[in-house]
Amino acid sequence: MRRQLSAHRGTVVAIVLLQLVQTTANLLLPTLNAAIIDEGIVGGNTRVILDLGGWMAVIAAVQVLTAILAGYLGAVVAMEVGRQVREELFDKVQSLSSQEVAAFGAASLVTRATNDVTQIQNLAVLVFTMLVAAPAIFLGGIVLAMHQDLALSGIVVAVVPVLAIIMVLIVRRLVPLYREGQGLIDRISRVLREQIIGASVIRGFVRQRHEIRRFDGANKDLTRNNLQSALLIAGMMPMIMLVVNLSSVGVVWFGGHRIQSGEMKLGALTAFIAYILQILIAIMMAMYVFMTAPRASACAERIQAVLGTEPAIADGTGPADGTGPAGNTVEFRGVAFAYPGAEAPVLEGISFTAVPGTTTVVIGATGSGKTTLLNLLPRFLDATAGQIAIGGLDVRSLPLATLRGLIAVVPQQSYLFSGTVADNLRMGSPEATDAELWEALTTAQAEDFVAELPAGLQSPVSQGGTNFSGGQRQRLCIARALLRAAPVYVFDDSFSALDYGTDYRLREAMEPLLRSATVLVVAERVSTIVDAGLILVLEDGRLVAQGTHQELMETSPSYQEIAASQLVLEENP
Repeated sequence: MRRQLSAHRGTVVAIVLLQLVQTTANLLLPTLNAAIIDEGIVGGNTRVILDLGGWMAVIAAVQVLTAILAGYLGAVVAMEVGRQVREELFDKVQSLSSQEVAAFGAASLVTRATNDVTQIQNLAVLVFTMLVAAPAIFLGGIVLAMHQDLALSGIVVAVVPVLAIIMVLIVRRLVPLYREGQGLIDRISRVLREQIIGASVIRGFVRQRHEIRRFDGANKDLTRNNLQSALLIAGMMPMIMLVVNLSSVGVVWFGGHRIQSGEMKLGALTAFIAYILQILIAIMMAMYVFMTAPRASACAERIQAVLGTEPAIADGTGPADGTGPAGNTVEFRGVAFAYPGAEAPVLEGISFTAVPGTTTVVIGATGSGKTTLLNLLPRFLDATAGQIAIGGLDVRSLPLATLRGLIAVVPQQSYLFSGTVADNLRMGSPEATDAELWEALTTAQAEDFVAELPAGLQSPVSQGGTNFSGGQRQRLCIARALLRAAPVYVFDDSFSALDYGTDYRLREAMEPLLRSATVLVVAERVSTIVDAGLILVLEDGRLVAQGTHQELMETSPSYQEIAASQLVLEENP
């Protein structure tokens, strides 16, 4: 947060100056009040009462004005710091690989960007409100109280350490509780998110009672944690008030005796009591900061854990001569990939060349590594061995934005964003006209159902596209990719929800558009890939065969087995 505050150094200085003025005014009022009592009321001097009363009114007005300005500026800076932290978190998450995002968890990242940042904002508001006021009132109150009566100041010396010990003991216990509490918020967010997204699965398997118990367990743990911290704070308040009230009684008791003996004036006693109250108010202000600081500290640690994470996928610096890829041929040379700490690699020894104007199809059993293979090309994951090149350039040498600008991807999960149909399509080409959108929809065999929507291109899309069927989502995602005139297209099992007729018409319509591009496709149906220029057969993460359909039917037992099994299924529906 230090870096964010440095951007508002001028405002922070203004807050400090305003609080100094406010504190000075606050400390002057009891002394003026004492003078009015001793010199004006007791001394019978009306002129003194009017003059000093006028000054007290002016000083009180200055105090109110500076307090309002300092509070306003403090709130502005605190909110601005929160905004900047959220922006940095968002930018950092965008730079992380899918592995790193999964390590934190989506629910935890959302909590860190919302709840955790809010806790820091709350602390910042308190700090800016009491940045100078609390210590200045505390120290100034002690000095002025001693100036009023040195002997009576012993009560202050005795009370302050007691209050400090109470707060330190309680704050030490609050820190681990707050740290644990933020983790429990992550847990309950994760459980709730899973239950909302998987509601149909839960209902389908009649697991509502089990999920209720699971949520109840997480909820009770969070409640127990919050109750423990609330009890500590609730216990701190009466202990502090007990000390405060006893000290006030002591001041009045001993002060009364000193007035009776003539060692102290009545006005001085009222000023002394006011300064004692100001000192105790300063301690209370510090107490509120100390109550908020442990939670904010735990939140700051969690935010820093994200901001301090170095992305595993580093941005490329680009070719030394500034040139781009020479063509769009895709080459995999001895490529392997393994997750950190895994016993065996997911992919190993993958070598092939995908040339422009042809379609390269990846086929294999579930879990053979097809999606992982395609994710290596745009560097959603980074190969742990070997080299991947586009147009003769290693993909690691290209800036990520440049590399991904060369590739139009249709992911395995057909995800749409909340907004309109047009908004989702224009992610592929922000400048596309409505005519170009309709052209892409026609190619993707999505024109008919979009035209039937009440608002056409402006029809709403819910988060994730849940108001469309699986096949409709796939076709909209394909249309989105076709809007980008990219040299390389990647379709990760993007036709699985389509019937054979729609699948055939879609591929026929795309063929002229992709004639000069390099196309890589993950496919499941052998019947739809017989015309592919190159078919890659994966088995347990290894490339066991490659060639055309005819070549593989003659030479690859694995491909023959896949083709035979699908032929049996098609003949016996």
